[in-house]
Amino acid sequence: MGKKINPRAFRLGNLFTWSSRWFASNKEYKNFVVEDANLRKALYRKLQGAGITNVEIERSINKINIILHVVRPGVVIGRGGSGLEIIKNFIHGIIFSKKSNKKIPSKDIVKLDIRVEPVKDPYLSAYFVASQVAEQLAKRMPHKRAIAQALDKVKTAGAKGVKIALSGRIGGAEISRREAYKVGTIPLSTIRENVDFAHVPSLTKSGYVGVKVWICK
Repeated sequence: MGKKINPRAFRLGNLFTWSSRWFASNKEYKNFVVEDANLRKALYRKLQGAGITNVEIERSINKINIILHVVRPGVVIGRGGSGLEIIKNFIHGIIFSKKSNKKIPSKDIVKLDIRVEPVKDPYLSAYFVASQVAEQLAKRMPHKRAIAQALDKVKTAGAKGVKIALSGRIGGAEISRREAYKVGTIPLSTIRENVDFAHVPSLTKSGYVGVKVWICK
């Protein structure tokens, strides 16, 4: 099951909800899908230092709500909310800079609201763990040590099971390979089990190494 379907998508509607929640006509739908993808990609890159784990987007007729789940909310908010203003201007620049997209209303019509939600247990978030492992691999830390530390922290946080898989030129090897490390149980076929999944690339000097993390909460 792990190689056939995304565990989060497999549980949509039962345990998880959609990260983008809105309704659009046929003409606007494709524009909103591309816009949401660009927003998430840009926010994950910009707020990497704040430990971002998830971005939720809600749209109404003249309003866009963006919910940021971060490990360190103080980094995002800043002093007196100055950080939120910077993020708002950054998002406005992404949404309204494309003149070719005429279906998106102007900046004066659409209101933007940003809410920051703290993450209580970061090591129960698959994306946070995967990004930590990917960052350590990029800094040339031995992969077995990085994975052992991640497995230990996830189990200490109270997870039922965790699995980490690496694929690519691990450790700078000439031939790419795949390695998987598992602790506890990960029942991927059981829909009622809360299994979080994330895939983050690690751009090492030797090449691309993919990091996949499954966490059963």
